[in-house]
Amino acid sequence: MQYKIQFILLKPELYDTYIEIGTKAYNQHYTHLWPYGDTSTYIENSFTKEVLLHEEKDKNTLLYIIKTDTKYIGILKITLHKKIQGYDKTEALYLDKIYILNEFSGKGIGTKSLEFVEKIARANSKKAIFLEAMQKGSALHFYQSNSFGIVASTQVPFSNVIEKEKPMYLLKKDL
Repeated sequence: MQYKIQFILLKPELYDTYIEIGTKAYNQHYTHLWPYGDTSTYIENSFTKEVLLHEEKDKNTLLYIIKTDTKYIGILKITLHKKIQGYDKTEALYLDKIYILNEFSGKGIGTKSLEFVEKIARANSKKAIFLEAMQKGSALHFYQSNSFGIVASTQVPFSNVIEKEKPMYLLKKDL
């Protein structure tokens, strides 16, 4: 099925929707990282009204809700200017979050989301897009199939994540 996708810039009246979709999508994909599947540390640091108010005031942060014609299906968080891996902040964009509800995974929405992010990067004269992905799981293959290459090893920054699940890669796509 082909979906018409919209990327809606977050406004306060959509905070509850962003929190609901972000939390649900995160929990569908990442509970295995956390002891007893308790993702509350991540949720409290990512999906509260206080966090969104702070992020929305930051001119360097762009928050979007991904929507089909009739349903909200995911979220994006972009750091517009970031000094990273040999690039100064004017040269690199960082894709901080891309979470899509499980029932919409594998339907081309992730690819359309990456294309949207790339348009933003090009409009801001960026030389590269960076993101992080778990070393285990399907997301890594997805990013690599979309021209992202591994440039470094990192890890989940929360101390209470299961140790063997912490490894991540920093990936980059040159523009």
